[in-house]
Amino acid sequence: MATPKAAEFPSGLDESTEQDYASQSNLLREFVPIPSIDTACLLKSPSSDSESQAMFAVSQPNLVANRKRKFILSSTILNTGTSPTFHWAPFPVEMSGVSAMIPSPSASKLLIIRNPENNESATRFEVWNSSQLQREFQVPQSVHGSVYTDAWFEGISWNSDETRVAYVAEEPAPAKPSFNDQGYKKGASNDKDCGTWKGQGEWEEDWGETYAGKRQPALFVIDITSGDVQAVKGIDKSLSVGQVVWAPSTKEGSEKYLVFVGWSFETRKLGIKYCYNRPCALYAVKAPHPHSKANEAEIQSTEDIQALKLTETISSAFFPRFSPDGKFLVFLSARSSVDSGAHSATNSLHRLDWHTDMKQYKSAKVYDVIPVVMSADDGCFPGLYCFSMLRDPWLSDGYTMIIQSIWHSNQVLISVNVLSGEILRITPADSNFSWSLLSLDGENILAVSSSPVDIPQLKYGTLVEKEKETGNSEWSWLDVSNPIFKCSDKVTSLLSSLEFSIMKIPVKDGSESLTKGANKPFEAIFVTSKSKKSDTCDPLIVILHGGPHSVSLSGFSKSSAFLSSLGYSLLIVNYRGSIGFGEEALQSLPGKAGSQDVNDVLTAVDHVISLGLASPSKIAVLGGSHGGFLTTHLIGQAPDKFIAAASRNPVCNLALMVGTTDIPDWCYVEAYGTSGKDRFTEAPSAEDLALFYSKSPISHLSKVKTPTLFLLGAQDLRVPISTGLQYARALREKGVEAKVILFPNDVHGIERPQSDFESFLNIGVWFNKYCK
Repeated sequence: MATPKAAEFPSGLDESTEQDYASQSNLLREFVPIPSIDTACLLKSPSSDSESQAMFAVSQPNLVANRKRKFILSSTILNTGTSPTFHWAPFPVEMSGVSAMIPSPSASKLLIIRNPENNESATRFEVWNSSQLQREFQVPQSVHGSVYTDAWFEGISWNSDETRVAYVAEEPAPAKPSFNDQGYKKGASNDKDCGTWKGQGEWEEDWGETYAGKRQPALFVIDITSGDVQAVKGIDKSLSVGQVVWAPSTKEGSEKYLVFVGWSFETRKLGIKYCYNRPCALYAVKAPHPHSKANEAEIQSTEDIQALKLTETISSAFFPRFSPDGKFLVFLSARSSVDSGAHSATNSLHRLDWHTDMKQYKSAKVYDVIPVVMSADDGCFPGLYCFSMLRDPWLSDGYTMIIQSIWHSNQVLISVNVLSGEILRITPADSNFSWSLLSLDGENILAVSSSPVDIPQLKYGTLVEKEKETGNSEWSWLDVSNPIFKCSDKVTSLLSSLEFSIMKIPVKDGSESLTKGANKPFEAIFVTSKSKKSDTCDPLIVILHGGPHSVSLSGFSKSSAFLSSLGYSLLIVNYRGSIGFGEEALQSLPGKAGSQDVNDVLTAVDHVISLGLASPSKIAVLGGSHGGFLTTHLIGQAPDKFIAAASRNPVCNLALMVGTTDIPDWCYVEAYGTSGKDRFTEAPSAEDLALFYSKSPISHLSKVKTPTLFLLGAQDLRVPISTGLQYARALREKGVEAKVILFPNDVHGIERPQSDFESFLNIGVWFNKYCK
């Protein structure tokens, strides 16, 4: 066979590297088709108490189309004995163009929302019954833009008699100035006219990363019989609204209320994605009367329709959920995050009694159900870390909620008695797997469990009485045979050769000046081959999460499984400052970013070396965002430790980032500590910039000699590409090998299927080049 000329290889590749790309691409392709469950709902059969219908919304990467393929798979659950049986539909049904799918409370109707693909088309609302499409409405852009379905601002709620739906959508686009060949044309209009063009109009702030170009979220109600859409009045224009729910009716003919979350802003909307330190509150507002004319609402006094703030005494309130009997309202709070400035911290859970007289809320008492845990004893509940909640999280007693929460390096399921505050971990205490909550089926739970070396498994939990004398109960978990989580024989074989453990890493040089929680061991997830090859260790990849107040969970990750299958051990470090370990440990990091977190990672690496699990000469490091901050810090502060590095959208220079990011306050809090919250300004001083530079990886650049791969999303608003490009160029300037792959249409996560694939393929090839 003729050997291709060098010029025939893709840019930057030689024959050996191209062969590595081809073989690794084939392996990575084995992992790509493994789907994930986005949502699930369980609907009781009207004809049988022992029968339920389950609908699973599943997504799967479509590499060719560069988007997620979404489909529905249904199952009938028969629960006539001790072991329920699942009868699956023979095939899934693809749901092209569906933005949201919400069953009505009785499960007799299904609302499907289809957002437009551009800013000119209408939003479509479809109402289906068990056999056919009942109603279809198109809501033009002049009424509102796309419906928010992003799990943060999203709020789509049926009323109790299933005649109306409240939801959050973009405000209608403002009219823009018009121009023609004569210049400015009087009278703004949104209508198109031949020979004219629209001016840009005034620029408006958005909510940053992933919300670029999205207009203000506002509240609307649609009548599903007539298709009439009404904007909800009485909400201050400074509020961005989300997570709306219908309040229970207290008596026949009384006013109907909507409860929603409102985020206010003063001079600037800072980025809100992953940022729970943005103040927010619960509000109640009168729902518009059905079929009322616009001028009828104006007859009411302003005070009569004005939204009422329900949570005056707390700085954060979100995910409102009414008890089944309508007597109280439960909500989550990130007040520890708001008050400290850390973008994520320990949550708390609260309760409000629901009154018939709305005026009582001006002095309503907020009850603590789960307070912020500062530092827990070993084996005890470390605090609440919950970032999603079921629409209906209640067991049949009406006061027990089922919630998923992060517990150290695992995600677990807990039950919470919202009257007594009693918390029980209901997933197995001896399991190091991570669990995700899907839906409740009466007293039963549908969940997913997985580990770094086990693909997701569907689980069905049943409440089992343990001892009548004590009243304690336990849960039995059944493995559900299902067609959703299927993988190739090759993936099964590769994963079966791996094992994982969760290591506790003692704090190095702990001191009395640290809090009790900050002196406690942190954790690392270690993934390796079951069979050790002679006396040598597999090369090690140290993987670092972003945030920094986030966590790497012991669940399945396709990208990590791919790297493990290439023959690498993985050390996935949850350094102090990670969520899931108590508030004291988390708050020990702000002000020490770039030192404490770096030292924790080095301590973890030395720990596995001392155990003989890693060779000091074959260690690579990989991280994104703050994990990229740590990656580039490590190759500067420990220049002889790492043989190769890869960094996704890294924070390399805080002094440059602070003026371009959507979260400049993050730079102040992580550099100064909690006091940075009060120092924050849009105009950093010379003193601020000097500190930011000293805390940044670029201040250690002169010592770096590790070849480094950079993967950058050009549309990243969180960590704009300028900081990564500056660092990569500086490395090249001093003769260190640096490769940059730029994804022109990707944001901070680099999650689009083609970009994710190319990203981890390049990481695998890069590490093979230097580690093997």
